[in-house]
Amino acid sequence: MSSENLNSMAASGEDLAAMALSKRYEGLLTVRTKAVKGKGAWYWAHLEPILIKNPETNSPKAVKLKCTLCDAAFSASNPSRTASEHLKRGTCPNFNLMLMPISQLPPLASPPSQQNHRKRGSQHQQGVIPDVYPISMVDSSRLGIKTGFACMPDSCPKQPVLSGGKEDLGPLALLEDSVKRLRSPKASPCPALTNEQVETSFDILADWFYELSGSVSFSSLEHPKFKDFLNQVGLPAVSRREFLYARLDSKFEVARMESEARIRDAPFFQVASHGWKSTKTCDDGENCLVNFTVNLPNGTRVFHKTVCSNGSTVPPQYAEEILWETVRGICGNYNTNKCVGIVSDKYKAKALANLELQNHWMVNVSCLLQGFLSLIKDLYRELPLFRNVGESCMKIANLVNSMPQVRSSLHKFRLQGYEFSWFISVPSSRFDIGKNFSPFITMLEDILSCSRILHLVVLEDSFRVVYLEDFTAREVADIIRDVGFWHDVEAAHALVKLIVAMSEEIESERPLLGQCLPLWDELRDKVKNWCTKHNFPEEPVGKALERRFKKTYHPAWSAAFILDPFYLARNSSGKYLPCFKFLTPEQEKDVDELITRLVPREEVHIALMELMKWRAEGLDPLYAQAVQVKQPDRATGKMKIANPSSSRLVWETCLKEFKSLSKVAVRLLFLHATSSAMKGDFSFQRLFCEREEPRLGLERAQKLVFVAANSRLERRDFPGSEEKDSELFGNVGVGDEEMINEALAETSSI
Repeated sequence: MSSENLNSMAASGEDLAAMALSKRYEGLLTVRTKAVKGKGAWYWAHLEPILIKNPETNSPKAVKLKCTLCDAAFSASNPSRTASEHLKRGTCPNFNLMLMPISQLPPLASPPSQQNHRKRGSQHQQGVIPDVYPISMVDSSRLGIKTGFACMPDSCPKQPVLSGGKEDLGPLALLEDSVKRLRSPKASPCPALTNEQVETSFDILADWFYELSGSVSFSSLEHPKFKDFLNQVGLPAVSRREFLYARLDSKFEVARMESEARIRDAPFFQVASHGWKSTKTCDDGENCLVNFTVNLPNGTRVFHKTVCSNGSTVPPQYAEEILWETVRGICGNYNTNKCVGIVSDKYKAKALANLELQNHWMVNVSCLLQGFLSLIKDLYRELPLFRNVGESCMKIANLVNSMPQVRSSLHKFRLQGYEFSWFISVPSSRFDIGKNFSPFITMLEDILSCSRILHLVVLEDSFRVVYLEDFTAREVADIIRDVGFWHDVEAAHALVKLIVAMSEEIESERPLLGQCLPLWDELRDKVKNWCTKHNFPEEPVGKALERRFKKTYHPAWSAAFILDPFYLARNSSGKYLPCFKFLTPEQEKDVDELITRLVPREEVHIALMELMKWRAEGLDPLYAQAVQVKQPDRATGKMKIANPSSSRLVWETCLKEFKSLSKVAVRLLFLHATSSAMKGDFSFQRLFCEREEPRLGLERAQKLVFVAANSRLERRDFPGSEEKDSELFGNVGVGDEEMINEALAETSSI
């Protein structure tokens, strides 16, 4: 390697080290700011982070901790250890004086007269230090009071001081009593609450327990510390049996009546079935949790129930029975035509098709999201690019994770400030990638994040010794030096991330049936751009995409697209007409056949005539423009439909002349294309399903999940507690490992 390359690498290494030091300094400042506000360790009140810069280059050189009591500086690698050695062990000369009890302070002088004032002034003029130490008052936001600390005059910060006379003994005594009461909470009883206040408090507490749905066990209600907390705030002790029976039954009845009323008031609805193959336990042959929710025309959802199944071992006939029993349980045996469709996460298209044949008014589709995610598995199985990249990355990951010499080199670069994963994620086997692609994506991201480090590692002297002795090391070194390998890794990662990004957007947006064809067209365009950018032939990727599209496609996609006023296009005469030109001849036939199936036999010819009229005349331009209004989304900034339900409302109000076709359009345009369930931890339900507890236990769990799920749906609070916790600890940078224990302690104190 030339000297210019080495110099450039050294310069970039210095930049990375400087960035790491700056990030470390900012992290320490953040921790100290929280601690000063009462949400962190005690010692941050006396330790201050400082950033030392190089006087020549003005770049960060080191991060230190400065003691505010004695101005000593220490390494910032471990603040808690610094506090223990410098403050607690008596190394700091001023910390012991600060912690000295009030009763052990030197005796205070008598109230000074004017002569004493003159004498004290003369002493100060002569440089004589009086026997009375000034007491600086430091505002403690954690205690909510002012706490007195005694310190030497030279080391005290410039803050307001007391006079030091006998008149200060009273306030100091009150202060000491306040501190004792804070250290022993039982000494300060809370005033008694009324029965109404107690009942309201327990009602709110019960709502919190139910909404967590098992994240916090009911046994914690009888925990001694929790009982002490209730006693401190003036509440009596509670029984977990009360929360698990009487209060749960009451909450369940209220939630059940509200959900039944909302379903009863709706003219029709759609059943969403999620969980047949979406959980890990299903792949292991254990019980799965299948959640059933009800989609209403006004855009809201109602949770119905959870069913335990054996995952992929469930035959289609049994799945069909569960789905139909769910429909009858929601709308009754004599009013099943209110259910106009089912959307299920991929499970058994045969079962969905059988229900359509038996009930001509229903539209049963598989989940669009599962179709996009299955495309990634198809690409891995069908494209040599993904298989070659996966095998090469697994060789690199296994060598890096298992060889001590490589680990030692990585540790050295990590200490220099380079950011990369400490271990590279590896799928259990290459065959598992076809089932679950998440480990494959993580492995690609880890390999790309440490690509620069891997190139430096193979140049290390320690690796050269291994290179000469180990064939696997030589093979891995050749892979790392291969420019084509890194091009393939970037290409595979870009394609996978492209599909995953669209899948995540689909999961959050929950598109309707009319949006399915435009979404697949958008995916085709992005894949073509990917092929052009990475110089990859379009034919193999296009074949895999079209094959997955045909497996996921449903004729209702084409019909909903044609009947949705949002997708009307303006022609040269100014009319807004449906875009039949974007459909294939087979898809046009699907539109006619679907409409023919959804209307009564005596209205078939009328509906087809109205479809021809819709194709020729379309919608009034004024209404079409109103439906197609878009506005930026506050969360993402992307342009979205201003009123998603406007397409259906137009058919109900402005297109009444289409008597038969409007009935089909109104029902089609509200149907969702995904079965995405809300994210939550139904631990109790899973526990009862796995252990096969008695019927009463399963009934308790069903009620608990029902109350929790409907409460979350009403508040639109979908992310689970684990996801929210991961956001708190998901951005740990280089040099932050030493602060993890402090962060955990601070989180527990908040």
